[in-house]
Amino acid sequence: MIPDLIDRIRLIRTPRIGPVTSRQLIARFGSAGAAIEAIPDLARRGRGRAPVVAGPHIAEAEAERVARLGGHYLALGQGLYPRLLAALDDAPPLITVKGDLKLLDRPAIAMVGARNASAAACRFARGLANDLGHAGQAVVSGLARGIDSAAHDGSLATGTIAVIAGGLDIIYPPENEARQADIAERGLLVAEMPPGTEPRARHFPYRNRIIAGLAAGTVVVEAAPRSGSLITARLAAEAGREVMAIPGSPLDPRARGCNQLIRDGATLVQSAEEVLETVGSLDDRMPRVAEERAPSPEPIMSDRQATDEVERLLGPVAVAVDEVVRQSGLSPAQVQLALLELDLAGRLDRHAGGKVSLR
Repeated sequence: MIPDLIDRIRLIRTPRIGPVTSRQLIARFGSAGAAIEAIPDLARRGRGRAPVVAGPHIAEAEAERVARLGGHYLALGQGLYPRLLAALDDAPPLITVKGDLKLLDRPAIAMVGARNASAAACRFARGLANDLGHAGQAVVSGLARGIDSAAHDGSLATGTIAVIAGGLDIIYPPENEARQADIAERGLLVAEMPPGTEPRARHFPYRNRIIAGLAAGTVVVEAAPRSGSLITARLAAEAGREVMAIPGSPLDPRARGCNQLIRDGATLVQSAEEVLETVGSLDDRMPRVAEERAPSPEPIMSDRQATDEVERLLGPVAVAVDEVVRQSGLSPAQVQLALLELDLAGRLDRHAGGKVSLR
């Protein structure tokens, strides 16, 4: 097995090391192996106990299981890793995929919506996904009931990507067993969690960011207020992608989320042509942004006073890292190193939107 892959698996499967921390460690130390060696010293400087790094045998067993399933790993900053996804601050360091990898080279549109969607909305979603597919777009969704399933059905023949919340070998929901098998054969399955992981409620927001991150824009077909589809739309907006919504009757609670999105600034769309018009210019420039933001080794610096100053500025209320940089007067590299030390010492919490707080 490739040693670098084993080290990357070990790093991301280590407790308290999430996507942001893993990315920053590899960027700072140049490789996952060097990052693993640096963890004890960083945690000591953060005045805490270092996490126990996952052993090589754990990583090797996982890699063997992925291979037996017919899957492959894609690593952030390497090879076929999707460029749009790499542009996210919290892009997954590793994803497992199964199916047609060429779909990752296609421009993509995400489609999401209600699990208990109306028959009319599901029919519309199938038609829209089919039209987008014939226009050369891959359609990305989450393999859930309702709109997601309709979007996959409409684009299976032309190119569909299903992002799942569990491992590659886990069927969820159970009634989608045949659909998931078809997508693995004719489309592409994407998972962040290791094989054998049953999807839990906490996994779905992580899955939603990948759905939004793979695409130049997200279309919400039908959604109730405070639904998971609106979380995906918010994540797409935060990533600088287009958010589009299909309008619905104000008498149908399942349309209120879409109507609210439109009221808040989402683009009203009713056809594949309007979707493509909305994302056209964005899709041209996003890959360049992703390349510019790919990880690169940074100089290693150690400054006890810098760490103390960052710790002094932090508290239980989440604050943007940029604000810490501004108030501390330190360089971004010094602040990020201090945050890594506190994070690996188990004394830092990371929040959405690039915010942090002291635990």
